Formats: sequence, structure tokens, C-alpha cells
Amino acid sequence: MSQSARINAVLDGVQRPGRTVEWPQKGNRPAYISEIYGQNVFDLKGLQQTLPKPVYARFIQQIKGRQSLDRATADAVAHAAKVWAMDRGATHFTHWFQPQTGTTAEKHDSFLTLKTVISNGMEETSAIDAFSGSQLLQSEPDASSFPNGGMRTTFEARGYTIWDTTSPMFLRKGPHGTSILYIPSVFISYNGEALDEKTILLRSSEVLSTAAVKLLNVLGDKETKRVYATLGTEQEFFLIDRSLYNLRPDLKITGRTLVGTVPPKHQQLEDHYFGQIPSRVLAAISEAELELYKLGVPVKTRHNEVAPNQFEIAPIFEEASVAIDHNLVLMETLHQVAHRHKLKVLFHEKPFKGVNGSGKHCNWSLSTDQGDNLLDPTLKPETNYRFLLFLVATLDGIHRHGGLLRASIASASNEHRLGANEAPPGIVSAFLGEHLTEVLDAIESKRDVRNFSMPHLQTVKVGGTVLDLKVSTLPQIARDLTDRNRTSPFAFTGNKFEFRAVGSKQSPSFPTVLCNAAVAASLTTITEALIKQKGSKPEPSIDDILTVVRTFIASSKNIRFEGNNYSDEWVVEAEKRGLPNIKSCPTAFRQLLEPVHSELLINLGIMTKDEIHSRFHILMEKYAKDLVIEGNTLRNMVMQGVLPAAFTFKKELSDLLVSQKNLGLDISTVPEMKTLKIVTTLTTSLLTAAEKLSDIIDRVNALDGNEEQGDLAGNELTVSLEEVRKASDALEIYISDKQWPYPKYTELLF
Repeated sequence: MSQSARINAVLDGVQRPGRTVEWPQKGNRPAYISEIYGQNVFDLKGLQQTLPKPVYARFIQQIKGRQSLDRATADAVAHAAKVWAMDRGATHFTHWFQPQTGTTAEKHDSFLTLKTVISNGMEETSAIDAFSGSQLLQSEPDASSFPNGGMRTTFEARGYTIWDTTSPMFLRKGPHGTSILYIPSVFISYNGEALDEKTILLRSSEVLSTAAVKLLNVLGDKETKRVYATLGTEQEFFLIDRSLYNLRPDLKITGRTLVGTVPPKHQQLEDHYFGQIPSRVLAAISEAELELYKLGVPVKTRHNEVAPNQFEIAPIFEEASVAIDHNLVLMETLHQVAHRHKLKVLFHEKPFKGVNGSGKHCNWSLSTDQGDNLLDPTLKPETNYRFLLFLVATLDGIHRHGGLLRASIASASNEHRLGANEAPPGIVSAFLGEHLTEVLDAIESKRDVRNFSMPHLQTVKVGGTVLDLKVSTLPQIARDLTDRNRTSPFAFTGNKFEFRAVGSKQSPSFPTVLCNAAVAASLTTITEALIKQKGSKPEPSIDDILTVVRTFIASSKNIRFEGNNYSDEWVVEAEKRGLPNIKSCPTAFRQLLEPVHSELLINLGIMTKDEIHSRFHILMEKYAKDLVIEGNTLRNMVMQGVLPAAFTFKKELSDLLVSQKNLGLDISTVPEMKTLKIVTTLTTSLLTAAEKLSDIIDRVNALDGNEEQGDLAGNELTVSLEEVRKASDALEIYISDKQWPYPKYTELLF
């Protein structure tokens, strides 16, 4: 690779004309978002309009789990879906599922079927379009070809995808003006084990609902029949020029830069956050939003993030299982649309060393089928006893099973971001804010919360205090009851908890599953305590509730932290509190096997013992493989790019020195000699580090078990990767720009 390739790539990005997409029209005006929202989704409204009333009623009962889906209903739904999809250009359908690969999977089947009839004693074959109920309900991908942690072997390949009736079918663009019908599905083995992210998510949702409804029933709520987790996923990502991306083997293969020095200016002036979105980026994001609106994805917010070329898109809250589907659709749509604009979207948690990485902030809460948010404190949280019970249940679950949450966010990529002054550390804690902390402290100390007040706070209005800005043209504004703590991994932010440690590249499913599980178990424990406390009374009294709340405030108190989670002092304090500080992925993965955590998942029926061990081995194997791939990529880049560039530069310097010596000049003190000595030393260091890296890679590959590979990769390969990078980055400073083989940070980020 030469400097000319880099220059041509930069010029291509500058000179390339922008892509324009026309916004849909409604008559003589641009369409409102509400008018195009969900037009490519076959939802319950579409089914109600196309199915006979008795068939639709049976289908609704099936969705609610009150009866199984019979063949006639399935055939009717399949026919309605086929007509709807084909009228909109669909030629194929696919079961769309979420294997444990960190992405989604699909296999396309056409609607084409051949029908043979006997006419005048002769067989005649004709082509028809057909889509049966059995095709809608079930498909059969090869289960041995996806991560399964040893539950499937090569000769035991059968697996099933099964339609998830709780998530609507949708259309996505195909080639040449066609489209494809997507059927959200779960993925299981021949024996019924979960091989995906969706199956255990749906299990956890049912468990959580059952536990929450029981508690509400004890409190006297007989109307609520279902409770579900809601989720809002703030998706961060980088967008860079695709021509430059194509010249970086590390970005293409691993998703992050394995070499490269930080440019003189990056994010230190704090001028990128919420700045004006670059026009080329805005065009790409706007086109992605247009497609997402049509797919029923409620994207709400877009803005520049902290780092150069880093951005965020955030949606409106939805039921967790649908929100996760929509997050994966959002990522795939951004990927496809970015290519149309000659851009590349990077979801890796740390694509550029030295600048902020990306997260996926998962805003989690609980809602009822009556429309109530159970984590809404309202204006008087001190007397909102239902809220207090669900709040302490959440805190108790996070306290008891923080290790599970830490395991859910562990990956080779997210490891670069956690604890790096841009994301929470490996210590799981919860932030409540000043007001709720005082409420819980008052209850714990048995102060009368029914006459609770905080003298230092002004009159409460619209959920907070009033701020007078002392400017006559500006209105008074309502301030929230608490500030936000951006360093907390699990922070309460008004009427939800924000799980900030989730990685930008990963599916939100597993973190949500484990959060659901932990809280469901605590809800059950609290319900039992409340029943015992109330005794023979039909409903618990306020004092009964406060007694139970007080117990769980005390038992979960160590998980609450209001300060700076990035500080060294917090590490010391967390250790005193007995909170684990899990720094490495292998250690985090082993939390799944700890009896206190594994028994939780097994007893709740969310995962079997085999499924837990399978996931543990998949995570360890992927971790080791990710690091080995990074090691091989870096070694190749050094051997084939960086070192040859260094040798060429050294030859140039040597030739200059020879020519000066031939002129009779003293070359011992000239800058060329000094530079040559420095470059020679750095080159030697780089080669030594690269050879050490090769040796560690060979040792990792020589091990049989993925657990042993994961440990060795985590302990030694990560260190060796950093040593090689350090040596390469030192050379980048000295080697002339025309010799350097790869696009630099300045070109990638600006």
C-alpha cells in the first residue's frame, strides 16, 4: 500500500457527490412521520383487517398464551401475510433469528411452488405462489453450524426456527425493487435447547411478569394480568469514509484499529458533542431513519457524540423483546445505508485508541398492561409504596446478582472501554440520586415518610424543583429531582434504570435477560416477605409495606453509590463493601457458573444447566478467537506494512548519509543520523514484540479447551497486542508520511 492510495482515498471522499433520497409525499406536501410509520410492518392491525373475526380472535388468544395455534389459524395468517407482502413486491420470506454470534441470521425461501395436476390423463406442472401455515411457523437451519457450546455435533445438525408471534413480521428491501418478508423467530436445537438470544429473553419476560403480577395482587391490584420490561436502547457508533476503511485491514477484520497514534486534535476541546451533524452523515442517518420509520422502529433522537465522527441514535421506549428486535434492525439498516453513502459504520466499542468508545445505553423499566410504569416515583415517592417495593426489588436483584450483569457485558471488544473514563468500571453499582437516597435513608431510620420533607429542596413542581434563571424573557423551568450520574453502570434516571455498561456492538438481549431474572427473583422474595408480614389481613398495611421495604433497603445498601465510579477511591470502597471488581472477561464469564447465579437461572426456568454451560463455552471460545484474529491481523500488518515502511525509510536516511559522507561532511551529528538510530532501535523493538506475539498466538492455538485458550489469551495475548502496538505507534511518529502504509487517525476521524 502506498501513500498515493491514501491520498486517492481522501480525495475520493472530498470530491464524491452526495447521495440524495426524496422524502415521501402526501398529496402536495411532505408526508408526516406518523403517515409513513409502520407501513412495512404486518402488525395486529393488519391482521385484524384481513382475517375473519373468529380467526383473529383465536390468534389473539394464542398470543396471550391461552391456547395453542391450530393449523387452520396458522394457514389463514400465512395466507394474509403472503398477500400483503407480495402486493408490496415480496418474492421471498425468511425466518429471522438471533444466534449467539452477536448478529442476526436469515435464509431466504421464495414463495414459488410447483403444482402438478392430472389433465386428460396427462401430468401438467404449473408454477404458483404459496405460503403455508407450517412454513410460517417453522423452518430448519443447520444447528451445528451456529455456536452451540457442544450441544450439537457436525452429524447432529437439525435445529428449528419458530415464529415469535409476539413480534410482528416486516418487509425489507431486496434487489431490483423487490422485497423480503421477515418473520422474527426463535432458534432451538432438535432437543429444544435454546441456541439463540430470543428464546431465553421470552422465558425471562414470562418469569418477570408472573413475579410482578403476584406482588401487585398482594397489594390489592386484581386488574393487572401482565407486567413487562420496557427498553430504550441508545445506540452509539462511528461513521468513517469507506475508501479509507478499505485501506485498513484491522478495521475490516477486527472492527478496531490495532495501530495508530492519536492526532493532535481529537475530542479534548469538547467541540464535537451535540455539534452540527456533518451534511454527509446527516444524509445517511436521515435515509436510515426513513427506512426505520417504515419498519415501525420509533427512532427519536440523533446527535453528535463526544468523539470525532461518533454519533448516536436513540428510540422511544417499547416492550423489551420488540425493542431488541428493533435495535438489531437499526444496526443492520445503518450498515446498509452507510454503504450507499460510501461510508462505513463502526459498532466496535473501541475502534480508535485514545478517543471515547461507544456504548449501548439500555434504559430498563417495568410497565403493566394497564399502562402504568412501576418505576415511576411520581411527585411523592415517599408515599408511593408500590414504587418503593419495585425499586428495592430492583436494587436487591442487582446487589445479589451483579456478577451476572457483569458477565452479560463482557467481551473482547467491550473490555477496551469499561473503566476507561468513558464507561463504568467492572464494579456493578446503582445510582439513585439525592432525593431517592434521602427517601430510602428516612425509611431505614424509621422517620415518618408520610410527613417527609427535604428542607434544602424548593417546592416540588412537575417532578422536580423550580429554577428561576433571573432573565425576564425566560420562563421558570422544572428541575428533575436528581442530577444524572454518567459514571454509574446502573443509574436511576427519573422513571427507569439506565444500564450504561452494555457494549455498542452486542445485542441487548442477554443483559436484559439477566436483569429480568435478577429482579424477578427479588420480587418473589419480597412478595413472600410481604405475605408473611401482613399475616391474616386481606391486604398489607402501610406499616407492613414499610417494614418489608426497610429490610430490603438495608440488605441492598452496599450496591448504592452516588459518587464518581471512575475514581480510585471507589475501587477501595467497593472492596470494603464486598462488591466484586471483575476486570477480565474470563473471570466475568465464570460468574455464569457460580451456583448463586446458575441456580437462579435454572430455578426460574430461564436456562437449563446445559444451556448455561453451553453459553459459557461459547463466550470463552469467541473471546479467545477474537483475540487470536486480532493477533494474526496485527502481526500481518506489522510484517507486511509497518516494518517494510521502516526499512524503506531507513534506506532513504542511509542514502542521504552516504551522499553527505561522500561530500566530505561529518555525518555523526546530523539529524539524519540521529533519526536513523532512533528508527533502528524502534524497528528492532517492534520486530521483537511481533515475534513474541507470534509465539503467544501459537501457544493459544495449541491448547485444546476453549477455557484454557480464553485464559491464556486474556492473560498474555492482550498484553502482547498492546506491546506491539506501542512499538508500531512509536515508529509512526518518525517514519515519513509518504512511507506510512495505512490511513492515519487524522484522515479517518476528520
